[in-house]
Amino acid sequence: MSATTQLFDGILPFVRVAETRSFRRAAETLGVTTAAVSKSVRRLETDLGVALLVRTSRSVSVTPEGEAFLAACRDAVGVLGAARAAAQESRRKPRGEVHLTCSPILGPLLVRALGRLVERHPALTFRLTITDRLLRLVEERIDVAVRLGAPEDSSLLGRPLWTPRWVTVASPRYLATHPAPATPAELAEHACLRFVGPNGRPRAFTFLDRDRRTPLTVPVDGPLLVDHGERLVDGALAGMGICQVLDFMVEDAIAAGRLVEVLAPVAAPGPGVHALFARERSRSANVRATVAFLAEQLGRRAARTDR
Repeated sequence: MSATTQLFDGILPFVRVAETRSFRRAAETLGVTTAAVSKSVRRLETDLGVALLVRTSRSVSVTPEGEAFLAACRDAVGVLGAARAAAQESRRKPRGEVHLTCSPILGPLLVRALGRLVERHPALTFRLTITDRLLRLVEERIDVAVRLGAPEDSSLLGRPLWTPRWVTVASPRYLATHPAPATPAELAEHACLRFVGPNGRPRAFTFLDRDRRTPLTVPVDGPLLVDHGERLVDGALAGMGICQVLDFMVEDAIAAGRLVEVLAPVAAPGPGVHALFARERSRSANVRATVAFLAEQLGRRAARTDR
């Protein structure tokens, strides 16, 4: 038997016997046999090298050493009971800090959603790590990761949140001197702003074919290559040309008339957004509440886009 196991062995049976002055009543409260309680307390006394109880055929009393030990054990049992209750409560009611991570492109969207989540669960607080680095959720104590694209780590659980669209946009200033393309092929005549992926290669624009079923990749060229999606939007706002980004990145600019969507009838779906979390965290009320709320809020976004 390990030292850790011995540390707690017999403690609760002894406390119950000392409190009830009866092995039988202690056994009833613990749901075990009287013999099991007696054996457990005897083992504890042997391990301590001191008599804790005085046993007669009619009664059980506590020795002076037992009284001192009982006082300490009651405190320990109370602390453990409170810790157990707190752990069980954490499974039922969202409370405390939730550590999330997301890529920079999703940061503004996630922060707005968290603002509404705090209104629903005011006992929650959030720590947000914004990075493109693929973090180790368990080792770095992260509760939920919100990521673009299909989950690659099979050890994590994932929940789809929503699928944004690729939107192709330009500023009114640019379109005033360059007529909007009527087909993706006409992009060859336009200045296009391109995103450079981690592999160092510019990303082609993506559309759907005429039947809106099959993705169509269109190579483009232009004056700007950039490895940060939001800087593509800045280039388009500056009138440099046409860029293609995910819909949530430019929805405010489109609504304000600062950008105009082109080729909307053949817009293609983008990579899905997923919430990822460790299997061990799936029972946490904090994780469940956070993931469910994000799915609800982003699902509404998808419904608005579909209309």
